[in-house]
Amino acid sequence: MVNLNIRQRIEESENGLSPHASKSRLSRGRLKWEEPCSIRTDFQRDRDRIIYSNAFRRLKHKTQVFIAPLGDHYITRLTHTLEVSQIARTISRALNLNEDLTEAIALGHDLGHTPFGHIGEQVLNELFPEGFKHNEQSLRVVDLLEKDGHGLNLTWEIRDGILNHSKSGIDILGDGWIGVGTIEGQVVKMADIIAYVNHDIADAIRAGVMSEKDLPASAVKVLGSTSSQRINTLVCDIVSYSLRSLSNTKLKEPTIGMHAEVLKATNNLREFLFDKVYNPNLASKDTSKARRTIRLLYSYFLKHTEKLPEEYASRDDTAERKVTDYIAGMTDHYALHMAKEISR
Repeated sequence: MVNLNIRQRIEESENGLSPHASKSRLSRGRLKWEEPCSIRTDFQRDRDRIIYSNAFRRLKHKTQVFIAPLGDHYITRLTHTLEVSQIARTISRALNLNEDLTEAIALGHDLGHTPFGHIGEQVLNELFPEGFKHNEQSLRVVDLLEKDGHGLNLTWEIRDGILNHSKSGIDILGDGWIGVGTIEGQVVKMADIIAYVNHDIADAIRAGVMSEKDLPASAVKVLGSTSSQRINTLVCDIVSYSLRSLSNTKLKEPTIGMHAEVLKATNNLREFLFDKVYNPNLASKDTSKARRTIRLLYSYFLKHTEKLPEEYASRDDTAERKVTDYIAGMTDHYALHMAKEISR
């Protein structure tokens, strides 16, 4: 058999990337050492592990914003993840960064999301004594829960990008904006915003919650009147801004960002979504059902831990932690089904 050195050749080709790009051969490493693959770099290997994980498969049945919608074209966690990956790779390639690392972070960033989107996250945060954040759960998934408790053993760069992608409700690049350890992780963090701002508008229009003409005129003037125009404007602006930052030799730590006018318009559009879509959605009939479902499941399994699947029951954790991990991993349909079975 011919000795393959494809991985080494790819690693050498990464020398042609931006000086600020992450190089796979210089990775900070894994939680546990592994023999390198002869064909794939560590970042490529991690991307593949994420794609083949059970948590990734379950994203197709997890809510983005609208719970259990009847239409075929509403966004799910999986389609959101794929859109983030596409946008992030486009930006990363334009900036001559490590596209493999960018893709891996993007594909893994929401693995820990609960059923029923941020509603499920809020309820688990209220119930679980230690608190619950989906980005921290995503890291827990890849470190501990996947592969029957062995985890995926990903590299530090991807784990850091997954943990620090979340933005909460603060303004983009505003006070409280958490940094990411790699420039590629910064790209994914911005791509996440571009993706959800635009597809959530499309879903809200599809659901009859609002129309295109309701969008703030000032934001439309800067970003565009269609989803395609807005995405193109945002991607081009981020690339333009970031190229300047990356080429500034005086900056020790260049950043991924936006020019002031585009940043302001994007924050305005995001605030509009919180006011007109996200916050009103918290009081909907489906949302109330989702809240009851999560609370019922948590209460039931906390009293009946013997009914948890073996992979959760056998972990050396508190009952609350085991129950939270189990519920967080459920899809919307599975959570509703389990609640129905319990209620009989």
